[in-house]
This record gives sequence, structure tokens and C-alpha cells, in this order.
Amino acid sequence: MAKIVFVGAGSFGFTRGLVRDVLTFPTTRDAELCLVDINKERLRFAERMVRKIIAMGGYPATVTATTDRREVLKGADAVLVTILASPPEVFQYDFHIPKKYGVDVTIGDTRGPSGVFRFLRTIPHLEAITRDMEELCPDALLLNYTNPMAMLCHSLHRTTGVETTGLCHSVQGTAGLFEHWLKLPAGSLDYVCAGINHLAWYLKLERNGRNIYPRLRKRIESDPEVYHHTPVRNELFLSLGYYVTESSSHQSEYSWWYRKRPDLIKQYSTGPRGGAMPYASLLKRYQKRKKTWRKALRDWLSEEAPISLERGKEYAAAIIHARLGGELFPFNGNVPNRGIVTNLPEGCCVEVPTVATRSGVKAIQVGDLPMSVLGLTHLTANNHMLAVEGHLSRDPGLVFQAIAHDPLTAANCSLAEARKMTGELFARFRRYLPQFKGKRIRL
Repeated sequence: MAKIVFVGAGSFGFTRGLVRDVLTFPTTRDAELCLVDINKERLRFAERMVRKIIAMGGYPATVTATTDRREVLKGADAVLVTILASPPEVFQYDFHIPKKYGVDVTIGDTRGPSGVFRFLRTIPHLEAITRDMEELCPDALLLNYTNPMAMLCHSLHRTTGVETTGLCHSVQGTAGLFEHWLKLPAGSLDYVCAGINHLAWYLKLERNGRNIYPRLRKRIESDPEVYHHTPVRNELFLSLGYYVTESSSHQSEYSWWYRKRPDLIKQYSTGPRGGAMPYASLLKRYQKRKKTWRKALRDWLSEEAPISLERGKEYAAAIIHARLGGELFPFNGNVPNRGIVTNLPEGCCVEVPTVATRSGVKAIQVGDLPMSVLGLTHLTANNHMLAVEGHLSRDPGLVFQAIAHDPLTAANCSLAEARKMTGELFARFRRYLPQFKGKRIRL
């Protein structure tokens, strides 16, 4: 019987889908599913949700729910992490403080000033989880879904012996988008996608050995509806020659090009995911979800509500199945760069083709990224490493440098302004940064 621990089980969207997927595999259909969350109300909802899935599928799995992860980590085979490290009301400052300095953030969970400070607030909790794993389940596989993916995973790769892989759905999700646009059967594309999380590029995109990129370019250029579905990414593709993985709302804050003037934000604020949506609109969307989640869960849990038990497209369940002796599983994972992408910094966290096996996760060498996409990708990977080094060495100056080199920050701030913004962020979040406790912040 496999034992799988979900830390942050109150993240309902992830937990619901991941549990459903786990139970579809023969190695895990009878698993001991351990749900952990510090929010007791959300934990109760998560337990009810999982029990409904088990009952509807007639699975022989069992469920344990607890607020203390140490109670359930002993002997675990896999630990899935989907945590939110700070109280929800804290996140407004990830948007408001940078905006004061002209840095108009959209989501702020991955990089830039908001992503760096989310990393600094989150990594102490992940380090505590891995310390418990080293003691209680040292052979377990840690699968991290929490953002900022690259910084968190890079830091863990440097500090723990626990095998750690970061997972994101943007690679397979974007491939599915191509198939939809081009009216191709699901799963019919062959691709090599590599770079860093949220900034990985389809270096090869083929069907039956034929390059699909010319057909994709023609579709985007000729159909305004397709172009405006995700305009920032489509512009990157038309300009740089390779398609990037993550959504326009994310991509617009990762570069110099889209959010440095109000007219540009307005121009690219189209598409179902909001394009380069102004940050205030995203905050309103989040606040609305915060008010309605209880009703949404009660509706889902009602006896009348139909639910699908069909396996989804997240990677985690198939990776665990392979680790437990099932079929090998190819996926894109976040792993340390040990000569995998040869023109990105050695040791940085890269998102690359990977294979899950019984003996562990094995990355596949990619070689060089194309020059047209290397500059932005290399700079961002370097910024991730600066932020992680700032955390590990308790050096606020390195944190500032990671933010100062951020493309969107540099497009809007002088170095003096970036320094002042970093100082204000340190002051606001000080109570959530135990690694800097008692340390004078001098930038």
C-alpha cells in the first residue's frame, strides 16, 4: 500500500485533481492518502472532497486528515506540496508596493519584486518540510507545485538530500492549446520544451516528423481570435521564433516590453486569461473567489453534483506510479542544471524533459537554447540564483540585486528607486522572514 501525503490539502483545485488521478493507477488505487493543512475548515472540506471521490470510484483507499504533518510523514512514498505560506491579506502588498514605483505586477507569484518576496516568505516552510522528510521519510519523492517554482526548487536542490522535482502544467497545457488551434487530436504533437519554469520554449514542435511551427505561425497571423487569445505569448513567438509556455498574464510581467506604459497594458489586456490585465482587476477577481469558495465547495460536495473520475493531465500521479514500479513516465520537470541546458547557469533550476523511473527522476540533456530566447531566460535564471543566494547567506543586498536586474523593474525604476522599493518590501514583510530576524537591513 502506497502512502501519499498532500501538504497544503486545502488548495482544493490541486488536491481534487491529484487525488482523482492517483486513484486511477493500479499501484495507488488502494493508497493511504494523508491530507495536511493548518486551516482546519479547509482541511475538513478537503477530507470530504477526497472521501466523495473514493466512494464514487469504489476505491479501497483510506484517508487521514491532520494539521500536523509529522503525524503522517513517517514511511511516506511521495509528498506533494501545494502550500500558501502567508495569510491571504498579505498578498495585496505584493501588488501595491511595486505599483508605487511604477512596477505594475499582474500575478506576482513567480519572479520580479513580488515573486522574490513570495520566495523569501515561502522557503522557510519548505525547508521545514524537507527537514521532517529527512528524518521521517528520507526516501520519499517531494513533488512541489508551489510558486515561485524555480527559486524554491533551486534552494531545495542546494540544501536537502530529499529528491525534489517541481511540477507545472503549462508545458502540457500549452501543447494542448496548439492542438486545439490546429484541430489536431489530443496528444498528437511531439515536442522538446526546455528553459526555466514559466519561461520554457518549444525547441521542437512536430507531428509525424513534420515541423508544425510554420502552420502555427500562419494560424496566429491569420486569425484575430487566435492571436488575441493570448496576445503576449503570440507576440513573443512571432518576434523570437519559439513559443513560450506560460500564459500572457504571467508573461507580460517577465520582460521589458508589455507593462512599462499604460497604453501597452491596455493594448495587451485581451484574451480569456486577461492578457496583460491591470493588477487591480486581478485583485478583484481574487477577492471575489475568496468570498465564494465555501458555496462552490458545498455545491461540488452535494449528492446531486456529478463529478468525473477520468484521469487529468497533471504529471504527479504518473510519476508516483513509475516510482512505485509502474511504467516509465516522460514529463517536463524542474531539476538542477547539471550540463542539461548548456548555455544556462550551471546549477540553476531548469524545466526540461525528464523521465520518472523506479530509481528516480532522470533529466535528458537538451544542449543550447537558441540565441533569440537565451538573453531573457539566462538573465531570469541568474536573478533566481541571486535571490536564493540572498536567502541562504542572509544577505539583503543580493535580494536587492535580484530585484534590480528584473526586466520589468529595470524598465520602470532607477537603481535608487529599486533599492527604496526593496527596503519597503523588507519592512512590510519582516515578520514573515525568519531568516532575516535580528538582522539589520542595509541595501
